[in-house]
Amino acid sequence: MKRILKRVLYFFIVVLTLGTVLFLIYNEPLPEGEQGPGAEALAEKMLQSLNAVNYNKTRYIEWDFNGIHSYKWDRQRKIADVSWKDRKVVLNLEDYSKSEVYIDGVRIHTEEKEEPIEQAIAYFNNDSFWLVAPYKIYDKGVERRLVKTEEYGDALLVTYTSGGSTPGDSYLWLFDEKGFPVAWKMWVEIIPLGGLKAGWKQWKITETATYLPTGHKLFLFNLKLNNVKAYGEIE
Repeated sequence: MKRILKRVLYFFIVVLTLGTVLFLIYNEPLPEGEQGPGAEALAEKMLQSLNAVNYNKTRYIEWDFNGIHSYKWDRQRKIADVSWKDRKVVLNLEDYSKSEVYIDGVRIHTEEKEEPIEQAIAYFNNDSFWLVAPYKIYDKGVERRLVKTEEYGDALLVTYTSGGSTPGDSYLWLFDEKGFPVAWKMWVEIIPLGGLKAGWKQWKITETATYLPTGHKLFLFNLKLNNVKAYGEIE
């Protein structure tokens, strides 16, 4: 028993030490930026590089997130099919209470539907953001600021003051010379490390001539967006 306790204690000491070292090395304060014409011009440059006009016309988007959550999103009807394990939620994005829940293919009408709906909302908010975040920089409650960086030049700091599951999160978009996003740095509620960098380089041109990512490099991990499709036109 003493040996087991020593090993557990040693494990926690190593984890704590490693976490402290990573925090001291990689943690960055949220940069200051300037709102105004410069930030808006950079935002528009990014959207033009991604064919955002075509995205805005796209009706259906399908993908799965790391092979564990799958989606079919009807942007015209504002409905998203969210599936995982034995569950499927037909999520009504305008009125969550009107969502439908199926477990093992059987529709649920009781209070048991509340938890799956809450899970589906959280999954959709997170997983769709990793797919379409560039196109959400003009959502309601979003602030945009121009930030000067040594490595990437002009960068765009985007802060979501409302909406989603974690309002207050900020992202610093980094671009190539053409204004195409290659990475961002994150200051988000769920990650204690400020300025953690994630790559946005695995892009796909979809059927609607819209750019969507198929994966991201996040520190030592790869986030995979599989079977990405965008098709149909909003009437």
